[in-house]
Amino acid sequence: MCGIAGILLAPDAANTNALRAIGPMMTALRHRGPDGEAFWMNREAGIAFGHRRLAIVDLSEAGRQPMHSASGRYVITFNGEIYNFRDLRRELEGAGHHFRGTSDTEVMLCAIESWGLEAALERFAGMFAFGLWDLKNRILHLARDRMGKKPLYVASTPEALVFASELKAITCFPGFTPELDVDAAATMLSKGWVPDDRCIWQGVFKLPPGSVLSVTAADFANARGAGSLAHRIRRWWSLADVACKAQRDPIAGSDEDLTTELDSLLRLAVKERMVADVPLGAFLSGGIDSSTVVALMQAQSPTPVRTFTIAFGESGFDEAPHAAAVARHLGTDHTELHLSPAAALEVIPELPRIWDEPFADESQIPTLLVSRLARRHVTVALSGDGGDECFAGYSRHFLATRLRRQHELPSSFRRMLAAGAGLLAHASQKDIFGSLPLSATMRHGLRGDRLNRLARLFAAANEDQLLQRLTESSTNKLLHHKPPASNASAPQLDDLLSRLLFDDMTGYLPGDILVKLDRATMANSLEGRCPILDHRVVEFAWRLPTDAKVRSGRGKWILRQLLDRYVPRGLVDRPKQGFDVPVGAWLKGPLRDWATDIIATTRLSGDGVIDHAKVDACWRDHLHGNQDHFRDLWPLLMFQAWHNEAMRPSAPATRPSYDIELTGD
Repeated sequence: MCGIAGILLAPDAANTNALRAIGPMMTALRHRGPDGEAFWMNREAGIAFGHRRLAIVDLSEAGRQPMHSASGRYVITFNGEIYNFRDLRRELEGAGHHFRGTSDTEVMLCAIESWGLEAALERFAGMFAFGLWDLKNRILHLARDRMGKKPLYVASTPEALVFASELKAITCFPGFTPELDVDAAATMLSKGWVPDDRCIWQGVFKLPPGSVLSVTAADFANARGAGSLAHRIRRWWSLADVACKAQRDPIAGSDEDLTTELDSLLRLAVKERMVADVPLGAFLSGGIDSSTVVALMQAQSPTPVRTFTIAFGESGFDEAPHAAAVARHLGTDHTELHLSPAAALEVIPELPRIWDEPFADESQIPTLLVSRLARRHVTVALSGDGGDECFAGYSRHFLATRLRRQHELPSSFRRMLAAGAGLLAHASQKDIFGSLPLSATMRHGLRGDRLNRLARLFAAANEDQLLQRLTESSTNKLLHHKPPASNASAPQLDDLLSRLLFDDMTGYLPGDILVKLDRATMANSLEGRCPILDHRVVEFAWRLPTDAKVRSGRGKWILRQLLDRYVPRGLVDRPKQGFDVPVGAWLKGPLRDWATDIIATTRLSGDGVIDHAKVDACWRDHLHGNQDHFRDLWPLLMFQAWHNEAMRPSAPATRPSYDIELTGD
């Protein structure tokens, strides 16, 4: 795992010294690779690569990047891991190739030389983003893994194409002038994150998952602008193709056979991700996904696996006892971090700098802190991310299966259900249920926002409208500029659940979940690995019948069956929780002064995105306890904190004093 960056100058670039900006760009990515820094530059071709190394496999100089292929034709700067590199290496050795080190990067280059770029990409099982320069044809290839685990930002300036692992490196290039994308800002304030097909800065795009961008300097000169470059992108792997193929060729078998096949696939994915020349552990929340990953790790480890979790003082948010129980059963070496409001307050000022783009999934706080905890003991941590998206773990997935049956009822009956839910929502807002002896679960289900949403779902005219309402973001009521409608295209899938899962895996997963994991781990120089998102597991999950995912009103059915083989159900069988954080309460308590100061600065923003009068009214209402508005306030606070940081004047750039290798073809 590393930080990468590169510069490709246009043929008419006035000053080739701009290539030396690769130095400060890599300094900005030091956290992603504290174990070394290296550069490669070719002035004649107008190309420069930089690499910050987090040494995981082959800690010797033989694993250093940027790396040349054996023939000298290719140079690569690579971030990620190829988990099946040992199998590929044996195949290449059988064909007569020899290797000087033991790194996966050297195997990648040999595979690309032997089989061609796209054929090699199709053989790689892993997470990656890389820049590859073809010295023979003078072509820059940029590539990203299937699921979008590793980030790759691409910017177009008047004189250069620039790419990097994070935006903070892009902004170090002297020809780049950051300008806010107002549509992306409005979308972030509604969703809490910037979608993978947008960027907060104009003139920048994220290379899509499973794609390649190939350009020459002349191509770039003829297609100035990020939009023009984006049209040159081609897919080497497509989730839409996977989903459509699975629909034509679903998997068949008994429940026991399907569970055994998943067990085998996940065991392999976990085993491959346990390959490292540095200490390794796992995040453990005590839920289905992380418990499954840890169980399969411990089943294949001769020593106790290191596991890490976060503990909260607030009741209703603390999963630490459940994680500890799973850890005791499996026999892991378990460590807890107790998160207090004071600790959260201390880390919040770091969030805008770490995430680069505004980001408001409040679970970023415990994810960042558990990564910091893990890094004290290990350099690699496996996580359970991807289980909900692959195997249907969110409430909207259960609702889809229930509501689809109800949409077969007469429309008059559905309108009656919608009216009833609306009346209950009105009663909830008037606090009519406040004095009734209801359980916490029932009170949660009778919240006005949940009931209003249910009323809208009952009232949907058809399945397409039902899908749209299940996936829509609630527009933040504090916005002056409304977010644009999504223009994402989806394949024609037969069932509503598959359409929902496709939306999650192409939207929420790369835009929120994987961004959260990448920035939180890499800010601490920790490598995060996600075995459930192995492409072989993902493709298997898509071929499963619907009732292997949602059965008897519960999601992740087959994953639960698998976990039953390793952990007693009583230890993990409870409502989904995840890394929930009591932000609403904290904003009225220990975070109040911080939030008040941030809200005051919204009046200084001239971007036209936020309605300042509504912000003030909402904040007063929240402080007085009339209603918990944290779902609207937290994105606003994170956006404004990022805005304040991003717009702060920076020190003038100084000429880097790096020893940058200068070469020719």
